Amino acid sequence: MGNNVQVPYLSLKDITGQYTKEIHEAVVRVTDSGWYLKGRENESFEASYAKYIGTKYCVGVGNGLDALTLILRAYLELGVMKPGDEVIVPANTYIASILAITENGLKPILIEPNIHTYQIDETLIEERISDRTKAIMIVHLYGKCSFSDEIKNLCKKYHLKLIEDNAQAHGCCYQGRRTGSLGDAAGHSFYPGKNLGALGDGGAVTTDDEILANTIREIANYGSSKKYVFKYQGRNSRLDEIQAAVLNVKLKYLDKDNEDRTRKAHYYIKHLNDLPLVLPEKAGDGDNVFHIFPIRTQKRDDLQKYLKDKGIETLIHYPIAPHKQQAYQEWNKMSFPITEEIHKTELSLPMSPVLTKEQCDFVIEAIKLWHNEGSI
Repeated sequence: MGNNVQVPYLSLKDITGQYTKEIHEAVVRVTDSGWYLKGRENESFEASYAKYIGTKYCVGVGNGLDALTLILRAYLELGVMKPGDEVIVPANTYIASILAITENGLKPILIEPNIHTYQIDETLIEERISDRTKAIMIVHLYGKCSFSDEIKNLCKKYHLKLIEDNAQAHGCCYQGRRTGSLGDAAGHSFYPGKNLGALGDGGAVTTDDEILANTIREIANYGSSKKYVFKYQGRNSRLDEIQAAVLNVKLKYLDKDNEDRTRKAHYYIKHLNDLPLVLPEKAGDGDNVFHIFPIRTQKRDDLQKYLKDKGIETLIHYPIAPHKQQAYQEWNKMSFPITEEIHKTELSLPMSPVLTKEQCDFVIEAIKLWHNEGSI
């Protein structure tokens, strides 16, 4: 789109620019310390983030995919799971949720979402539970809480682990509790575009399970808790000191940023509600932090092109469903009509804490103009 962009989808420069002075100070503090891995900044962030989420433990890791992968790997090492066991997961998730399962030799059981919430349809889960099922992985997709008491009760009934993919929902709540504290363990991504984003890759696991946390920490450190002594065939997945320091700065402002996102999302909803578009529901009690503002229309591609011509940048989350990807070609003939409908019609409007009212109005007026021209 080049210089024609009037409303960027997400300006990471402007988001980071809100806290430039504090971030610069944090980075200089790390560089001056001469200690760049597994130091005080990680200890500080892990403690702060565990307190924020509401768990006893937080383990910083390299990225969000690693966080999920390490949770499952630790359960394998601890004998909670074994290769070939099944993990229930939403069919319309980002592929990382599924990659974490298959990388560990486990079998994903794909479940259709609720067409209205885009979250896993809890009414379809029980019929897919088998003797090999060991966990349900819920994904707080687009920043909306996916947890429910019904899912929790299924986990209790069938003795399943509940794993949260909280990559898109930092600060989201369920009845006053943060997502990331609702299950047995949760994976978090601090990819720069997330609600809590680093200046590069980063991730974390939160849990109340001390044994699980320690096992993850060891596996992520080459399989070692003592230098040159290796209990597991581990890997290298660490949150570096600079990213931890930056995240500690931005964590202080996460609730404010989420409130800004919510206000803008509600503004979109108020002014687009009369159009024949499928809009998200308003947030209730913090159950949506609007990492993404998804709308749906059968003429999604036409609308995206129209907005692009107006200088408005949008994204699609996601253009190809996981079961249609070449990476999982053995699933390509499977049918998940609700998932496919979402992936065919979803369009993400600009959304961020630094999006201005003028920019929101520009987007709204462009969509209304598209409608008035008879496009929908």
